[in-house]
Amino acid sequence: MKLDHPLLHRLGGLLGAAVVQVWMRTLDYKVAYADPSVDPIFPACCRKRIYIFWHEYILLPFYLRGHCDISLLLSRHRDAEALSHAAGHMGFSFVRGSTNRGGVAALRAMLDAGRTRHLTITPDGPRGPRRVLAPGCIYLASRLQMPLVAMGFGCDRPWRVQRAWDRFAIPRLWSRVRAVVSGDICIPPDIDRDEVELWRSRVEEELNRLTAGAEQWAESGRRRNDQQRLFRATRPLPLPPPW
Repeated sequence: MKLDHPLLHRLGGLLGAAVVQVWMRTLDYKVAYADPSVDPIFPACCRKRIYIFWHEYILLPFYLRGHCDISLLLSRHRDAEALSHAAGHMGFSFVRGSTNRGGVAALRAMLDAGRTRHLTITPDGPRGPRRVLAPGCIYLASRLQMPLVAMGFGCDRPWRVQRAWDRFAIPRLWSRVRAVVSGDICIPPDIDRDEVELWRSRVEEELNRLTAGAEQWAESGRRRNDQQRLFRATRPLPLPPPW
């Protein structure tokens, strides 16, 4: 059987979803919101939004926000086949494409999806540069008039995949995870190319600021006055409790 056989991708996706759930449920989650109503887990979140975070922390929202009526942008590369199956098990719909492969088709599909669902994008993915925001999310937010919500994540001394372009973060078992979440970032409609770049730079700076704050918070272990427990969305896969 070939290593890229569809059956292996399906099995890999199922196994990946199961491992993520068992591993990630051991962690201690806290969040600081600029406005809690931007979080799709709450009934007050009645407006469709585009959620953005850096690719290296994808495991965290992947675990926390399934079953929240969110469409995820995934690469068309075959390396993402198993991830697409795992996303389905975790409660996400998805659109395939990237800035390098199928970019125009992916933008059109995301435009269609954004009319009925929340969207989520890793704006430096799928291949970087690390923590450099691509303009696609700015274009989508302007065209669809959907607010962007920037989510900065941090873990206490995570393991890092050193050879990965994004230095992918793997949280240590039983460690701290912290999130700092912006309010709505509203992009004006029908912006031109220069305005796209202006907003791209502003949002990149904000996402880096939030991420740095979340990382420092996770490493310090200090308490914030505005912190809340970060709950996971309901309807997880039926798995046994962690060891």
